[in-house]
Amino acid sequence: MQVHVGDITQLDVAAIVNAANESLLPGGGVCGAIHRAAGPELAAACRKIGHCATGSAVITPGFRLKARHVIHAVGPVWQGGGAGEAELLSGCYTRSLALAAEAKAADIAFPAISTGIFGYPAAAAAQVAVAAVRDFLARQELPARVVFCCFAQSAATIYRGLLNR
Repeated sequence: MQVHVGDITQLDVAAIVNAANESLLPGGGVCGAIHRAAGPELAAACRKIGHCATGSAVITPGFRLKARHVIHAVGPVWQGGGAGEAELLSGCYTRSLALAAEAKAADIAFPAISTGIFGYPAAAAAQVAVAAVRDFLARQELPARVVFCCFAQSAATIYRGLLNR
């Protein structure tokens, strides 16, 4: 596992994860950036799938991205922590990793799912993410490399602290 600060759409990895909404339609933040970089074919592929439940993920081709695959993970909206948010967020990471493994993806990059407009506190979300990835990697060979791609240095500091424990 490693941490990268930068634009997830520019990473040369087999799969990137999109912080998606249940309708899989292009949105703002990382979702909008991924859709813009991948081209209109990504939105068409998402419309074909139609829906993804919160806590799960679906996979599409990467189209114009360096990444061969985009895994669309629907994280929970933060409601204070008592509405099963941690379990749903963990499910996003686990399902994304399982889809990557099924696609034989050697590496995958995650944004900080649910921490933007969905309001999940960054430190709490990072703890869930790192724990879910560690648990998955303890049982599976692929993906061999997981990148936590952070837009801001402050988020990267949180992830680095967790990975150094």
